[in-house]
Amino acid sequence: METFYYEVVSIEGDYANLKRTDIESDDLKLVARALLPPEIVEGSRLKYEWMQYTME
Repeated sequence: METFYYEVVSIEGDYANLKRTDIESDDLKLVARALLPPEIVEGSRLKYEWMQYTME
């Protein structure tokens, strides 16, 4: 299974915009906060592995 790294760019209500940091990309991924660790804030770094987001 692949591993991806993200940074929380913004939090908008029940959703967060994530930007990949392991590759060059300006695309944002909109993810429901229910799928993310509850302690995230803007600027938090996340790892996505095995269909789960964890704090890096």
